Amino acid sequence: MERRLQSWIHSKPYNQRYDFVPLSGISPDFQHAVIAAEDARFYQHHGFDWNAIELAAEGDVEGGKIRGGSTITQQLVKNLFFGTGRSVLRKGAEFTLVPVAELVLGKRRILELYLNVVEWGPGVYGAESASRYYFRIPARSVDRQQGAELAAILPLPLKRRPDHMMHYTEIILERMSQVGW
Repeated sequence: MERRLQSWIHSKPYNQRYDFVPLSGISPDFQHAVIAAEDARFYQHHGFDWNAIELAAEGDVEGGKIRGGSTITQQLVKNLFFGTGRSVLRKGAEFTLVPVAELVLGKRRILELYLNVVEWGPGVYGAESASRYYFRIPARSVDRQQGAELAAILPLPLKRRPDHMMHYTEIILERMSQVGW
């Protein structure tokens, strides 16, 4: 809804692509690439990665390159309930909902929902739509390289394209190798 409103305000066409698929319909390589890129400690924390939050805060304080500290669970809660805006109020509400999501949904369902609601490009939502949009294949057929290329655009999906993110793609592939994926 937020993107549709933005397109209307700026008089630009909007075409939404979205196909929900179960986690079993998304290749393990694709899943692993997103975890390596977005939340490497996804299976070790309970909704908040305090190490990543601390690193992000240190970067902000030191004036370094700002890096997000949000987990996949935090991003899912934000995408489902709050949109792309930033506010202290949203962060407070998110802080209360994340533990509930972890408890009620569990890791597999959180990952499944995240991969299906995250934005991958202009009007492109979900892993299935992203893999078809960029590679013309279903999400279950995405290989390791393609998964890393798609994961590389997630921080800025409206500005990044998989074929322009080769350096970050290599970093993601290295992270995957380090954990045995």
